Amino acid sequence: MGQGLWRVARNQQLQHQGLSGQGYLTREHGRRIAANNVSNPSHRKQAQGGIDIYHLLKTRKSKEQEGFINLEMLPPELSFTILSYLNATDLCLASCVWQDLANDELLWQGLCKSTWGHCSIYNKNPPLGFSFRKLYMQLDEGSLTFNANPDEGVNYFMSKGILDDSPKEIAKFIFCTRTLNWKKLRIYLDERRDVLDDLVTLHNFRNQFLPNALREFFRHIHAPEERGEYLETLITKFSHRFCACNPDLMRELGLSPDAVYVLCYSLILLSIDLTSPHVKNKMSKREFIRNTRRAAQNISEDFVGHLYDNIYLIGHVAA
Repeated sequence: MGQGLWRVARNQQLQHQGLSGQGYLTREHGRRIAANNVSNPSHRKQAQGGIDIYHLLKTRKSKEQEGFINLEMLPPELSFTILSYLNATDLCLASCVWQDLANDELLWQGLCKSTWGHCSIYNKNPPLGFSFRKLYMQLDEGSLTFNANPDEGVNYFMSKGILDDSPKEIAKFIFCTRTLNWKKLRIYLDERRDVLDDLVTLHNFRNQFLPNALREFFRHIHAPEERGEYLETLITKFSHRFCACNPDLMRELGLSPDAVYVLCYSLILLSIDLTSPHVKNKMSKREFIRNTRRAAQNISEDFVGHLYDNIYLIGHVAA
């Protein structure tokens, strides 16, 4: 049924067998311990996080012949906690047994928001007959449609009232979603520069080291496989956003968006040089410092050296 249910079932099995800190007790010894705890009021409620052990053991004892405890006989808080570990597929299977519990709107709302962090419909009054379980199915269908054809996918979300026809809303949806195919997303953003502009402004690079900020940027907005106009556009937008997020640092280092642009290009070329198996003679730290300072003056040698060390130790900025 899923890892969450399996863990609970396994814990109940170990408890039934009398597992203790010194090892496995005999089955009869374990049953005597459980019986003593049930009969002793002082041991009825000793659960982590306020779980009612007395109720749990009493229910388990009455269902001793079954392989798994009946969730409907547990406190609702505990049942919902167990079911919250399931994914959508396992939750649908669980609804075949515990229909009222597994179809609860709070569980499906959590699944929707954990997978698609932002949708316009979240901030609206739900229409008549609205269901988060139905919304999950629509979001899943729309994501599959987007991964086949991005324009059709976005149109599907709008037709269902899930997304508003606004570049900012589309950008928020993309920023908070991890189910979209990055190749299709790259094509879509290349065509929708208005959405790309809003997507860039959602990033916060405050107090981040330049290579790490560039990695975060390319995790959300994947770089093209070849150099060209789109890559130049991405680096330009990133440079301006990075400077806007770190105005004090830019003044301290004497950097401008143009200088950050040069540094970003240098980091990308250095990443290729150090990680590509086809490059036999790797660029040294001294060579990188010399070439970078020649292209972007007024940059300290120590700062450029730290950039090299970051790429050398951590790896490619656009992998």
